[in-house]
Amino acid sequence: MSSRDQILGRVRRALADVRDGEEKDAHDTAVPRDYLREHGDRTTEQTVDLLAENLADYRALVHRCAGEELPELLMRLLAARGARTVLVPPGLPPAWLAAADATRVHDRAASTPRELDEVHSVVTGCAVAVAETGTIVLDGGPDQGRRRITLVPDHHICVVRVPDQVVSSVPQALERLDPARPLTWISGPSATSDIELDRVEGVHGPRTLEVVLVSGV
Repeated sequence: MSSRDQILGRVRRALADVRDGEEKDAHDTAVPRDYLREHGDRTTEQTVDLLAENLADYRALVHRCAGEELPELLMRLLAARGARTVLVPPGLPPAWLAAADATRVHDRAASTPRELDEVHSVVTGCAVAVAETGTIVLDGGPDQGRRRITLVPDHHICVVRVPDQVVSSVPQALERLDPARPLTWISGPSATSDIELDRVEGVHGPRTLEVVLVSGV
């Protein structure tokens, strides 16, 4: 008897006492969703503060600025990294990098992993940010580009518009996202630990994640 036959046999035995029509009725029954949609009662400002706190707890570097300060801040962050090249999604607002000296590298389908690995930094927007988990979500939108451009370069700067793109909880984030899009959920820089709990960063994504919370854009 094959493994497939064994599994199907177990399914048949488990359904042996189910009468005709019962299985369909069970699938048509609404699942109660009375769980908490968010934990606690916070103001918008407190929600943004919680996002910043949880991002930092995950070892992301968090910055705050007003919209008119964003170009200079991005210029300083790239210069501090010594970034001579910066990968740019096609829909990133040109004004964001107007003050940066780094050479722009465009997001192209033909770029190889080796070419992407040679890029010093990448700057993107985001789809939504979750305060309770310190998570930013990318969905491949015009200001975010292909998923791989945020996984291969070693330094990622993600711009989050506050408060418009900030929600309290994962359920609230899911309401804003299209499940058919390529979603990337990021909680801090890429990291893993071995059996002795030695943490290593940059294994399967950027070693350094910087998040800019920008207001007024």
